[in-house]
Amino acid sequence: MSIEIKYVTLGMAQTNAYLVGDTETNEAILIDPVEKADLLHKMATDAGWTIKLILATHAHWDHVMASKALKALTGAPFYIHAEAVPMLQVLPQQGLRFFNQEFPDPAEPDRLLTSEPETITVGSIALETLFTPGHAPGHLAFYMRAQGIVFSGDALFAGSIGRTDLPGGDHALLLRSITEKLLTLPDDTRVLSGHGGMTTIGRERETNPFLT
Repeated sequence: MSIEIKYVTLGMAQTNAYLVGDTETNEAILIDPVEKADLLHKMATDAGWTIKLILATHAHWDHVMASKALKALTGAPFYIHAEAVPMLQVLPQQGLRFFNQEFPDPAEPDRLLTSEPETITVGSIALETLFTPGHAPGHLAFYMRAQGIVFSGDALFAGSIGRTDLPGGDHALLLRSITEKLLTLPDDTRVLSGHGGMTTIGRERETNPFLT
């Protein structure tokens, strides 16, 4: 089993999109179709991988802008949490509200994930869903237990946590999500978040000013 991760930081919000590839089957999962679907698709093809699944941690504009275009390019299904759908459906209006420009329509979800934990697999890639609302409704993190990596979306960052002043944000709920779902992971778990660089659960437990 050989898993490789590639990432790119894109857009006005400098958001991270992650491509997780099984180098034996050459199948891949794209986590957070940020924008520039052509570039994300090229990342996969340059590696010799085929994107088999598109996942979104949540439905804020900067995490789903390329969802429809990337789905069209790859034919891969798109999964998101059921509670994120209302925000996903107003993606064009999110652009008007924040930037006075209309964003593209989102992809139609092929499956709605729930708050119950499950394991999503493509090839030898196994992602456990962790329901982590608070930053946004229906927020999910994705945990690769065997590799000791969690894709935390916008719940937890290096030295910070997700903002909760946007519609659907709930600071107390976010802290509870982090405490119960993320800080319970092993200290050496690497945290790959929606913005910024890598950290570890142990480092954030000890030094994150929002959590100490």
